[in-house]
Amino acid sequence: MFKKILIANRGEIALRVIQACRELGIATVAVHSTADRDSLHVTYADEDVCIGPPPAAESYLKVASIVAAAEITGADAVHPGYGFLAENARFAEMLGECKLAWIGPRPETIRLMGDKAQARRTAAAAGVPVLPGSEQPLAGAAEAERLAAEIGYPVILKAAAGGGGRGMRIVGSADEMGRQFGTAREEADKAFGDGSIYLEKYLAEPRHVEFQVFGDAHGNVIHLGERECSIQRRHQKLIEEAPSPALTPELRAEMGAAAVALAREVGYENAGTIEFLLDRDGRFYFMEMNTRIQVEHPVTEMVTGIDLVRLQIEIAAGGRIEIPNGLTPRGHAIECRINAEDPDRFTPSPGRLETFHPPCGPGTRVDTHAYEDYVIPPYYDSLVAKLIVHDRGRPEAIARMARALDFFVVEGIKTTIPLHRRIVRDPEFVAGRLSTRFMEGFLARRREQQAAEAGGGPAGAAESSAAAASEPATGGTAAGARRAGG
Repeated sequence: MFKKILIANRGEIALRVIQACRELGIATVAVHSTADRDSLHVTYADEDVCIGPPPAAESYLKVASIVAAAEITGADAVHPGYGFLAENARFAEMLGECKLAWIGPRPETIRLMGDKAQARRTAAAAGVPVLPGSEQPLAGAAEAERLAAEIGYPVILKAAAGGGGRGMRIVGSADEMGRQFGTAREEADKAFGDGSIYLEKYLAEPRHVEFQVFGDAHGNVIHLGERECSIQRRHQKLIEEAPSPALTPELRAEMGAAAVALAREVGYENAGTIEFLLDRDGRFYFMEMNTRIQVEHPVTEMVTGIDLVRLQIEIAAGGRIEIPNGLTPRGHAIECRINAEDPDRFTPSPGRLETFHPPCGPGTRVDTHAYEDYVIPPYYDSLVAKLIVHDRGRPEAIARMARALDFFVVEGIKTTIPLHRRIVRDPEFVAGRLSTRFMEGFLARRREQQAAEAGGGPAGAAESSAAAASEPATGGTAAGARRAGG
């Protein structure tokens, strides 16, 4: 087992890795920019090293500084978390050249599955269904137009070298292709240093269902069930849950087998996620593979009882997977991403946390690096906390999440807590009628409700009364929490 692990990341995921290391008796090293010197991951690590000024390009993405920090502190392994350098194959190779262990898949696997066009071909070779689309990155908009005419509009353009919604554009007709292709290519080049674009058939209202896979160096490959990640805005996930309300045991077994087959095809080691699109007829298609731990990994932990970060470390140290494939999920878990954003405009809201009172109680977990008086910096992802709940079934988990959101008090900045409160009380969400277009319908219903309230009259009064009944009493303020007995 490793003696000391450096975490090449920040925030809640860095703290999450430190927690797993503490239980394993492994010393930890936190790296941080000058903007993050007061973050909890720095406080709780055994050692910390400042690696540069606030911009990520000068700190968390600066490979030489991270490698130097590992060497001067005597670390023997590096955990990349998610984001930043987590899927950078060259970084993983450089660590190996410096005799530092990489807690993740092999660099060649990262490179293979990080190229979306190659990943599609690999999935097809493993017998996994893929959407019609380009086999290679496209030469230009004209080639994209020709292919789209063959497979039919709408289509989606995607960055070959990345994900997370960047370099991604939906194209509904040939008239849009030139403009959208140029925008996608420019975004991809800025985000990933590679403007390569490929094209797929676009499904109008699919579900986004992903499977957690693990492999070890001894040839063992398993999946730990699925996560429903359909509630997204601009391809960014907002809420995740496990298991998916759409999957029957038979479909779960079929999709899980496909995920394991693909992981075996590439000789996968460590944690990975295979993402599928699921249409209304129960047909599923490979979308991409993320070669790292996911933001939403806690919902899988809650329904399996397995510490996924600890398992990552044990596998990287040469351990064998001793968990049966396809565990039956126990109960239901839901995660809400609490972001420092204006929930009505989706604009960033960094600043000082004047009040920070996370909820507690049965089946309630909060993963965060924040605390009262902490300053959310404007330089990075806006994630403040992940609120996760678990209960015996989906209806109970929804009720528990609604309660937990009502008791989550944050003042000083705006957060997405009010948005999540409305979503978990929305009839479509409660009924499990989800798709990647969910937020469009939800926001449209919200606008209609607000218009009715503003218009007055019997209809407006009825809408206003219904809205008041569904909104929590606290309003997310300290005074509201006191009124609610919190």
